[in-house]
Formats: sequence, C-alpha cells, structure tokens
Amino acid sequence: MSNTPMAASPLTRAVLEIDEYVSGLGWDQPARLFALVDTARLRADQPSLADRLGLQDETESSGLTPIEQDEIPTDQALDEFLGTIAWPDAVVGCALAVERLMLPPSAEAQVPQGLNEKKLAQWVAEHPDRQEVRMTVAVLRDGARDSALRLREKDTATEVLTGSDLVPGLAEALTATFAE
Repeated sequence: MSNTPMAASPLTRAVLEIDEYVSGLGWDQPARLFALVDTARLRADQPSLADRLGLQDETESSGLTPIEQDEIPTDQALDEFLGTIAWPDAVVGCALAVERLMLPPSAEAQVPQGLNEKKLAQWVAEHPDRQEVRMTVAVLRDGARDSALRLREKDTATEVLTGSDLVPGLAEALTATFAE
C-alpha cells in the first residue's frame, strides 16, 4: 500500500491497508469484517486464490492479507453478531471497520440521565461537538491488537491515528471471536 509505512508491524500494515480500502469507498458505509490470514501460508496453501488477490509476486514473507467477509447483518446489534463468529484455524486474526459518532470527553458530564439506548444515540447525533469517526480495529489470535481512527473532518491518510489501545472494547469483542 502506498500510504502504509514499511517499518510498521504486519498487523499495523493490515490495519492501515483496510483503512485505506474502506476510505476509498467513502463515508456512510456499513460495518465491514475482515479475516486476516498469513500471506506466506495463503500463497503456499491456496496459490490460485493468492494469484487472484495479486499476492504471488510479493516478496514479503511476514505479512497479513485481509479478506473481506460477507456483509454484516444490519438487523442485529454488532456485539450480538460478533458473538456468533467462529473462525477456521487458517485465520490468524480479524479486523472490523465501523463508523460511529464520537463526543469529546468534556461532553460526558452533559449526558442527560436515564436515556435509553435510542434516546442516547439521538442526543449524541444532535450534539454540536460530535465527530464522525471510522474505527478500524484488528486483533490476532495471540492477543496482539492495533487500530486506526479517521475523523471525517480530517479525512486524509496523513491524519489517521494508530495505536493498540484506541478502541479497547471493540478489540476485546473481536478477540472473543477466537475464544473456544
């Protein structure tokens, strides 16, 4: 990927590759789920698939290849859907890209008490300090995690924030998809 730092870990490169891909689709997208597979193993075990994905000519041997999964159902809560996932052994990790509204920490004290989930979502959507954000979070079976955050108002590759603990709740939910 042109905007992915080569010195970054394979997991960080995968997160940034997914962020760049989803960014190219524009905003107001549904959540997207990706399996992460070891690129070298994919080339060895499934050469025809690797060829279709354009991976046969890559020289790197320690990368991860994101493979987008079927659409996430819109009639089911995301946490409920994640609880239904079981990955085959060939999948070494997974990632999710999802858009949400975010408020600054200073708005926390302003939240009216007693709002149900729907009313709270409406309150956040109408808040003057809300920000639209795309979160791309990836985890590996071994517990490694990374994420990328992109604000709609700063929608450039140079403004993407990365880090392992930016969205800990979502990382934990993705990690749980590997629990036996």
